[in-house]
Amino acid sequence: MDLATLFGLLAGAGLIVTAIITAGNAGSLAEFVHRESLMIVFGGTIAATLINYPLKAVIGVFGVVKNAFTRQQSEYPEVISYFEEVSRKVYEKGLISMEEDLDSIDDHFLRNGLALAINERNPDNLRNYLELELNNIHRRHRQGAEIFFYMGQYSPAFGMLGTIIGLIIMMKTQISMPDAQGALSVASNFNLQQQFTNLLNGMGLALITTFWGVLLANLIFLPIGGKLQRRSEDELMMKEIMIEGIMCLHAKDHPLVVKDKLQTFIPQRERELLDSNSSGNR
Repeated sequence: MDLATLFGLLAGAGLIVTAIITAGNAGSLAEFVHRESLMIVFGGTIAATLINYPLKAVIGVFGVVKNAFTRQQSEYPEVISYFEEVSRKVYEKGLISMEEDLDSIDDHFLRNGLALAINERNPDNLRNYLELELNNIHRRHRQGAEIFFYMGQYSPAFGMLGTIIGLIIMMKTQISMPDAQGALSVASNFNLQQQFTNLLNGMGLALITTFWGVLLANLIFLPIGGKLQRRSEDELMMKEIMIEGIMCLHAKDHPLVVKDKLQTFIPQRERELLDSNSSGNR
């Protein structure tokens, strides 16, 4: 579980709710749950997203939301240490010795890459396949984040649309004050009350739709899209390290060469930590 994402959402929602209650009263919180406003913002955002993307893509993107709340399984130094260790075996016994270990590898990309490296003699063909697979992963991840970015653009727009609708309702509402004789009429008082009700409904629709549009965009859609993009960048970097590691194994590079090549992907501080761990394991 990625506590930063969860804490950010809870903290943001909590601060907004606290501000509403503090500025008004406990009952004012329920006033922000406006059915018509939610219909315009939620419904309009989902409808526009369905117009822009296929139904399968929209349904599938909600399945990748979990990636924003889960931590990355492997870290860069761990993957580099794995290739450094495996390269010793390959350097001594050849790449074919890795065949017996394929079933124990959990990462689908790494397992398939090593299997292909065992059977493919041409290094150019091997690299082309691995980079093609990497590009396809990038394309799928980019679409998931892109949908949330678009939803972050749609929701404030539909919030503004709700504001316009509310203003139109307010402008169409004509307040006619009863005369002295009409003031005694129950029907006239009821009609005046109804007119004020329509006016307040229009005002509520105008303001609350903007509130929900801005809130959903800046607290949910855009941050989740950004987190998915960061997750994608981290995973692609991991896959790039794997590609270089597989190519090193395919070329039967010396373990020290493998380590030096793969360490170029990580900052100097992590390199020093990796060196200290390697020295401690010897």
